[in-house]
Amino acid sequence: MNLEFRPSDIHDLPFLKRWLMEGEILKWFPMCDEKEIDDSIRIWNGYTKIGAAITVECDGVICGMANLYVQPFKRFAHQALFSIVVDEKYRGKGIGRQLLEELEKLAKEKFGIEILHLEVYDGNPAQRIYEKAGFVRYGAQQKFIKEDGKYNAKIMMEKRLGGS
Repeated sequence: MNLEFRPSDIHDLPFLKRWLMEGEILKWFPMCDEKEIDDSIRIWNGYTKIGAAITVECDGVICGMANLYVQPFKRFAHQALFSIVVDEKYRGKGIGRQLLEELEKLAKEKFGIEILHLEVYDGNPAQRIYEKAGFVRYGAQQKFIKEDGKYNAKIMMEKRLGGS
């Protein structure tokens, strides 16, 4: 398995849309329909333009993407929220873990980010990956998302990358 990590570009975004349109992936993201997915991809593309997104290819096939939501305000610039998506066919192969490592390097080296944080819905299997990578839970918001009359909590996690 040959992995290549590179800055994302606009040509990668159709893969992101395809993945987000899949029900098993979409249930772990806040969007609920194609319009909301398109809005999210438009926002993601803004970060792509500043080099804050990474695409991973496995043997030449795009199989995952990650994005840093870099803060435009100086007082917040030391930290960033991120998103990561791996094609379902490529999960369980360590690609997500390696993509996260590349994202951490990008965050620290290019943007000077000291703290990465994420929001994951309770029950998301990716939470174990984040814990193994050193992310620590710092809070939860109960009844954060409501779908089909049922509530789910948002778990907040962070990892300190270094710095002050």
